[in-house]
Amino acid sequence: MDIMTDILNLFDSFLGSAQYFPFLLLGTGLFLTLYLKFPQIRFFNHAWRIVRGKYDKPDDVGDATHFQALTTAISGTVGTGNIGGVALAIYLGGPAALFWMWMTAFLGMTSKFVEVSLSHKYRETDAEGHIAGGPMYVMEKRLNMKWLAVFFAVATVVSSFGTGNMPQSNNIASGVESAFGIEPWITGTILSLALAAVILGGISRIIQVAEKIVPFMAVIYLFGAMTVIFYNIDQIIPSFVSVFSTAFTGSAATGGFLGATFAYAFNRGVNRGLFSNEAGQGSAPIAHAAAKTDEPISEGMVSILEPFIDTIVICTVTGLVILSSGVWTEKFENKFQTFDTEFVAGTYSEHVPEQREALFKHLSFGSADDPVDSFTGEIQVLNGRAITPGFTIIHNRSVAESVIYSKAGNAYTGIVMVNNGNIEEGISLSGKSLIHSVDLTMEAFTRGYLGEYGRYIVSVGLILFAFSTAVAWSYYGDRAMTYLFGVKSVFAYRVVYILGFFVAAVVDTTLVWLFSAITIAFMTLPNLFSMLMLRKEMKQDIEDYWLRFDQAFPKKRVKTEKEEK
Repeated sequence: MDIMTDILNLFDSFLGSAQYFPFLLLGTGLFLTLYLKFPQIRFFNHAWRIVRGKYDKPDDVGDATHFQALTTAISGTVGTGNIGGVALAIYLGGPAALFWMWMTAFLGMTSKFVEVSLSHKYRETDAEGHIAGGPMYVMEKRLNMKWLAVFFAVATVVSSFGTGNMPQSNNIASGVESAFGIEPWITGTILSLALAAVILGGISRIIQVAEKIVPFMAVIYLFGAMTVIFYNIDQIIPSFVSVFSTAFTGSAATGGFLGATFAYAFNRGVNRGLFSNEAGQGSAPIAHAAAKTDEPISEGMVSILEPFIDTIVICTVTGLVILSSGVWTEKFENKFQTFDTEFVAGTYSEHVPEQREALFKHLSFGSADDPVDSFTGEIQVLNGRAITPGFTIIHNRSVAESVIYSKAGNAYTGIVMVNNGNIEEGISLSGKSLIHSVDLTMEAFTRGYLGEYGRYIVSVGLILFAFSTAVAWSYYGDRAMTYLFGVKSVFAYRVVYILGFFVAAVVDTTLVWLFSAITIAFMTLPNLFSMLMLRKEMKQDIEDYWLRFDQAFPKKRVKTEKEEK
């Protein structure tokens, strides 16, 4: 496990967690926003009319209506990123991370508009008569870069596990265990069977399920969130103030939270924002390519709504629940995962400013002058409690308290070996520390009018959100498999996808998030390149679209122009 973690961290350091990545992602969105004159604002109202079917033609080619394509794509984005991802971003970067999630969403509205329009324009029909589209077809048919198209398609297949499969299953299992005490393997088995019933039924069933789940799950989740927000209404304005005031400075230490630099909050906010809305990643265009329309630009306009609904609405609501409730700075009893645990030499407390500052530097992203050393040595344990002094346990970026050492489920007595900050295998730890991901959001939902029942809202929302995301990503993966190996390869892919969904229910949570970040980057980088290369074509396509629109709906164009102004 340590070797695997080191390998994944190495890859991630050159990709999603590299300092250039958020600048490249936001920079592309900013450039295209300015180049295309803020399409996310100018075409926003027009997009809603398209979704409602105002301009539909009965003879248009495709597998889904505008609304079905939108809900399928939203089901792929509205998932654990909205529940666990926001919590993870705030846990890592403080309130400032939410600001950078917003920026990623606003600029991502343009990125999604461009990638969807291009993918719809160059879509094809597969051997079974279904629509096949996505950035890989753009790269091959328009850029004449078959090798890049193959790379993107392979990355999509891998990312279907790293984005749509593994984190979703893992977070569902974690949330259900916390709320109902059900073992992860039981949850994994039940949901894997449900997933099989949907995706083995083919594309039509996938689209139909997404269309029905998305509106229902959004209503349930937003209702539960409002019970917390109104309960803590006096903290809403301070929460917004903390988001904006720390956006360019980083977050100071408060409670058990040891603080975060601007660079760390920026990087984590952009990274989690991309995981949430997938703008620029190239996944949603695969769903939108199936929309019934002969106007690629109109479908691109529909996709503008996705980052708005996903991040600016739902992620903001989750963020306000967490910030206004104050749980993000509190320590809770939990089991320590090895990946998030470190023994450091010396005795530290977050209540002593100098010691807190030292730990802050130790945990800071890219800190060059680390004043804290890892601990190596023997620790004497009696009835689960360490009696050897001279070390501190850091778990979940906080100073752990009331730590219990266990082996095979029983309080341990004996010698524990620690090497370079890592405890020997076979010894498990539990105690009080900060929490993150789904557990943090679940705890925040208990700080409202529903009390402990708020956990069940998160659990139900999590199951629906994550399950619908897994369903949508199975579609993305099978379209990529169709591109790579033809339609006959799809069934085998779906079987492996279902098995992966079960296995992910019982593996380390943080390791899953790390794997996800890497696969996202493998898709995003070639897709951003494609979008930038075809910027001029996009600009011309927009002009041509409005010329055709004027001819077909002359009176409605006047109304649209007034709205744009």
